[in-house]
Amino acid sequence: MAVEVVRVEHLVKSFTLRKQKSVKESLLNASRARTTNETFQALADVSCSINAGESVGLVGPNGSGKSTLLKIIGGILTPNQGRVQVRGRVAALLELGAGFHPDLSGRENIFLNASVLGVSRSEAQRYFNDIVEFSGIPDFIDTQVKFYSSGMYVRLAFSVAVHVDPDVLLVDEVLAVGDEPFQQKCMDKIRQFQHEGRTIVFVSHAPGQVADLCDRAILLEKGRVVVDDVPLIALGRLRRDYQRVIEANKESNETEHSAYQASIDSVYLTSEQPSYHHSEFQVVSPPGLTLCVNLELTFAQPVSGWSLQASIETTLGNHCLSVNTRDFLDAPLPTGSGTHKCVLRFPDLQLGEGDYVVNLALHDERDIRLDAINRAGLFAIRTNGHSSGPVYSDPTIDFDPV
Repeated sequence: MAVEVVRVEHLVKSFTLRKQKSVKESLLNASRARTTNETFQALADVSCSINAGESVGLVGPNGSGKSTLLKIIGGILTPNQGRVQVRGRVAALLELGAGFHPDLSGRENIFLNASVLGVSRSEAQRYFNDIVEFSGIPDFIDTQVKFYSSGMYVRLAFSVAVHVDPDVLLVDEVLAVGDEPFQQKCMDKIRQFQHEGRTIVFVSHAPGQVADLCDRAILLEKGRVVVDDVPLIALGRLRRDYQRVIEANKESNETEHSAYQASIDSVYLTSEQPSYHHSEFQVVSPPGLTLCVNLELTFAQPVSGWSLQASIETTLGNHCLSVNTRDFLDAPLPTGSGTHKCVLRFPDLQLGEGDYVVNLALHDERDIRLDAINRAGLFAIRTNGHSSGPVYSDPTIDFDPV
C-alpha cells in the first residue's frame, strides 16, 4: 500500500508587486499608493499528493508557480490559503546559496545549514567528512563562502542536502550551475536515493532530466495544475504549448482565420513493440517498430473533409517521411464537433540509428491549416551498429566457393 508523504490541498499563494522604485516616486505616489501595487497570484487552488519513493517532476513555463510550490512544500513560504502536510525530514536545495551566510566559512556553513535542516551538531559532525569529500572543495572549506564561485556554492549546498539523511529531497534547477562531471555525480546520487526508496520532488526546465529521473510529472501553467501524469504525457503537453506560443508569434493569416475551428490537444508516442523511454525521447526502439502517434483532436464546430498530415524528421531537420490521411484513408473521418481520439500508426519503420521528431498539421478540405505542432513528439532508434544512415538494413554476406 502506497504511503503518502506529501499532501498539498487547495494552495493559494499571492505576492504584492510594488511599483515604486525610488523615494521620490513613493512621495509623489503617496496619495495613490494603492494604485501602484499589483497582486500576482503564483498559485491558484493547487492540490496534489506524492507517495513515498516517488520521484515527481514539476514542469512548466517561467512564472507558472513551480518554485513557489516547492518552497511551500519545503516550509520556506507559507500559503495564503490551503495547507501542506509533509512526513519525514525534508532537505531542500532551492536556490543558489540558500541557507548559507556569506561571512561564514564553508565549514561553519555546513553546521549552520545542517541545523536548519533539523540535524544536530553531533550528527553533522558524523556526516562532515563525507560532505566535504562529495563537494570536491576541501581546499576551500575554511574560506568564507562569499568568495565562492557559483559552482562551489552548488557543490557544497547539494552535498549538505544529500548527506543529512532526508526522507524527502526537494531540488530546484540549481544543478544546471555545476560543471558536467559534478552534474553527473549529482544525478548518480539522486538515482541512489531512488533505489533507497526516498522521495524526490524535482523542478527543471530540462525535459530530458525529468523524463529520465521522474515517475510522474506535474505540469503547472499560470499557477494551476494542468497535467498530473507520466512524464511523456506532461512533457508532450508542455512541448505543444511552447510550440503554440511560437506559432502564435508568427503572422499567419491562415492560422488566424481558422484556428478557432479545430485543434490538436494531446499527442504522445508509443510503440507496439517492446521499447523504453530515455531522456526526452518518448520511445527508444530498434528498427522495424510500429510507431504509434496517439492524438486527441478537438473540433469547435463540424469540419468536413479535414485531413491530418504527419512528417518525421531528424532533430537536425532532415526530412525522412511524410503522410497525409487524404492519400491513404478510405474510411470517412468523423466530422462532428467535440473531441475525437485516434492513433496514427507507422508499421515496420525501418529508420537508421538516430533521433527523430514527429510534426503534425491539421487542414480543412480547402487545405487551410487548422492547427499545427512542430516537434510534437520525439523518439530514437538504436540499432546493432551493422549499418549507418537514415535507412536501416541488417546486411549479410555469403561466399560461393571458387
